[in-house]
Amino acid sequence: MIWIAVDAMGGDFAPQVVVDGALAAARHFDLGVILVGNRVPLEAVVDGHADVDAERVRIVEAAEVVTMEEAPTAALRRKPKASIRVAAGLVARGEAAALFSAGHTGATVVAAYSGFGALPGVDRPALAVTIPTRRRPAVLLDVGASVECRPHHLLQFGIMGSVYARVALGIATPRVGLLSTGEEETKGNELTREAHRLLKGSPLAFIGNVEARHVYNGDADVIVCDGFTGNVALKISEGLVDVVEGLLGDELSSTISLRVGSLLTRRALRRFRRRVDYSEYGGAPLLGVAGITIVGHGHSSARAVRNAVAMAYRFSVNRFIERVEQDIAAAAVPHH
Repeated sequence: MIWIAVDAMGGDFAPQVVVDGALAAARHFDLGVILVGNRVPLEAVVDGHADVDAERVRIVEAAEVVTMEEAPTAALRRKPKASIRVAAGLVARGEAAALFSAGHTGATVVAAYSGFGALPGVDRPALAVTIPTRRRPAVLLDVGASVECRPHHLLQFGIMGSVYARVALGIATPRVGLLSTGEEETKGNELTREAHRLLKGSPLAFIGNVEARHVYNGDADVIVCDGFTGNVALKISEGLVDVVEGLLGDELSSTISLRVGSLLTRRALRRFRRRVDYSEYGGAPLLGVAGITIVGHGHSSARAVRNAVAMAYRFSVNRFIERVEQDIAAAAVPHH
């Protein structure tokens, strides 16, 4: 059986929602979950699931938690029994095939990087999120793992993102774009101009620069940027979705005629929400580390946790790490 280590204390609604989602994944997939955290509350939540298969659930004690306001590296040094560190240790020792956490993103990145190490040919890890476009889902990376990047890091991100798009989204030949301030290769800063040159000379299906206003039109299947830019773009997008949904609701309920019309459009609004809802994908894989790591949103629902654990399971079955490593080697990626 494939076991997934779950940081059960990570996330805004832990441990209840995290355990609920992890157990839902164990019911629907051929996997087991190792719940890492304070045993007493975890057992209480597990006991509330009368239909759970006890052979698919383990609890590993971890008395400490990295809180959101703490600096990740210092916190992990001070807290050797932090749930995310203990969970990463299970994967590093081969007791679990993959790691999931909806807790402190920085702590998850540090714990995974220090616990698993980097893949050969990779200098920086990258968080890859699945975003909606007018055509089909696409991949945006990095969205926060590596804030300061050099050009060859963005090339590595492009290669890793392409593997992710093939495995997770079923895109045979992903089109790769570089997020920049203009479509011309001379546009952008020194980082993007040099990254453009490297990507253009790589075996990737590179389509050139992508302006921010074109991120969601579907021209690119993989969009590459540094972690600072990607995180800002992601947070703006999340906020925009909430605002648009609220504005639509306000307009549809503003008059009697529109209220009648809203009955007809409710189904369309539900479809809209599914297309832009992060919980449909569950989490963002941390690419570039030598161990499967899925990072969930802090506000992850039970559905999001279930889908994230399922993603970790699929990556393990599909030998995702080996495929990334092979593609990086084949591309002869420069690194320093």
